[in-house]
Amino acid sequence: MAQKDYYKTLGVDKNASKDEIKKAYKKLAKKYHPDLNKEADAGEKFKEINEAAAVLGDDKKRQHYDQFGTADFGGGQGFSGFDFRDFGSGFGFDFDDIFDTFFGGSGGRRRHGPRRGADVEYELEITLEEAASGVKKQINVPRLETCSKCSGSGAKSDIHIKTCEVCQGSGSVTRRQRTPFGIFQSSSVCSRCHGQGKEIEVPCPECGGEGNVQKERKIAIDIPAGVDTGSRLRVAGSGQAGDKGGPSGDLYLYISVQDHDIFQRDGLDIYTEVPISFRDCCLGSQLEVPTLKGKADLKIPAGTKVNTIFRLKSKGIPSLRGFGTGDQLVKVIIEVPKKLSKKQKELLEEFNQDIKIEKGILGRIKDHFN
Repeated sequence: MAQKDYYKTLGVDKNASKDEIKKAYKKLAKKYHPDLNKEADAGEKFKEINEAAAVLGDDKKRQHYDQFGTADFGGGQGFSGFDFRDFGSGFGFDFDDIFDTFFGGSGGRRRHGPRRGADVEYELEITLEEAASGVKKQINVPRLETCSKCSGSGAKSDIHIKTCEVCQGSGSVTRRQRTPFGIFQSSSVCSRCHGQGKEIEVPCPECGGEGNVQKERKIAIDIPAGVDTGSRLRVAGSGQAGDKGGPSGDLYLYISVQDHDIFQRDGLDIYTEVPISFRDCCLGSQLEVPTLKGKADLKIPAGTKVNTIFRLKSKGIPSLRGFGTGDQLVKVIIEVPKKLSKKQKELLEEFNQDIKIEKGILGRIKDHFN
């Protein structure tokens, strides 16, 4: 009968360390485990890699195999019917380590200790002026908070907390199963204490044993200048309370800026329109225009054309990151009166006859028809 090459079975060198053998075994065990691999020969391959790992993972068995080319220590038993617990003791870990790998590291053996609280999201609407200057707000946030009566333990008092009788305080229950491939050991979260290792005999009357209570908390918020619709602000530790003494989650504010009656925003700049008379366009004037922070003077030169845009430096929105401030762009439009008196009409007709049209677009149009 041909000798088995356990090193080849695991795909490792003969000088491989125990950690390398363990790593190779875990990879192959995951690949060929009958519960995961439905190929016809998967069970046989799984048995072969278990056999190889059980030998190479045990220093004494490996030495004997390297010296004599067999794992048979005598007595004619060979390797058949090996107890996989030998492999566990040889490597210093049991087979539930492998099951953790199979099922995503669920941590069935671990106790469910303190857990971080969930984050809370809150939508907050502010004005454009508030977005430009920054503002302090107070908001009411419904959230879970640690019960003040039991300090999060969930019990009426410390004397009403006892060790779980099922798992004896370990938080997990271990099961062993004999299979054709050996004895497999797996651990799962204790169904009675849910991994806590403790049981509450008398629950806290305030929280009913939950450790947390629902409350509405008033929270002060500093909103920096420069935020815009879609900006997200994080307030650390202002979310839901943690479980069993765990840290609180965070509060995330989603900002929405209201539309403004006279201003439109484009990044850091703002736009507005200011109506002026035909007279102001022709002769010029000094206007007082609104800004986000009050009023500002704007000089209109004589001969200003309609829809001319003037720029007021640094009258826009400050950068949220501190890189300067935008401008305010002011478009002047002519305000046309809807009703004119007889005298106003006569004066306009007289003005129209006396004015000379420059050779601009209007002059070219006139020449075309002449």
